[in-house]
Amino acid sequence: MKKLIFSILFGFLAATALSAKTAVVYFSATGTTERMAKSAADAMGADVFEIEPAHKYTDDDLNWHDKKSLSSIECNDPKSRPEIANQIDISSYDAVVLCYPIWWSYAPKIVYTFAESQNWSGKRLVTLCTSGGSGLGRSGKDLAKYAKGVSFKGGKDFTRSNGAEIKKYVDRLLK
Repeated sequence: MKKLIFSILFGFLAATALSAKTAVVYFSATGTTERMAKSAADAMGADVFEIEPAHKYTDDDLNWHDKKSLSSIECNDPKSRPEIANQIDISSYDAVVLCYPIWWSYAPKIVYTFAESQNWSGKRLVTLCTSGGSGLGRSGKDLAKYAKGVSFKGGKDFTRSNGAEIKKYVDRLLK
């Protein structure tokens, strides 16, 4: 009888784990993060969504050497929340893998706009970044503060990784 109950319980837990839905949501200004996010989504069999800015970033907007560039201004204003052009609905997902580039040691402010616009109650969050050198830093923990109700599982810089490596990492965090 104990074996039967254990088998039923184990089967239920396995079925629940298999039915968990994961979304990969990304913001990419130059294409680097987009390639990483799509590779991860393909490897995980996850749905993928792009955070599209209402104002498309130009090369001049992204010039971090210019203190008057749009990205510099946004990064230096903690209240900056650039508008998102498209609607992304994560309500039917159990977990979200949020991918973004690192700008001045943080996620771009449009990613904060996304985090604040969603209902994260009962969801798990993994953050992945691409970076020219500063790595994830505290950006994942920072974003989790704005994703009210989320269970933050961790994050990592995957600038030079493939989808299989990302899948292995995310699977371990979401167990």
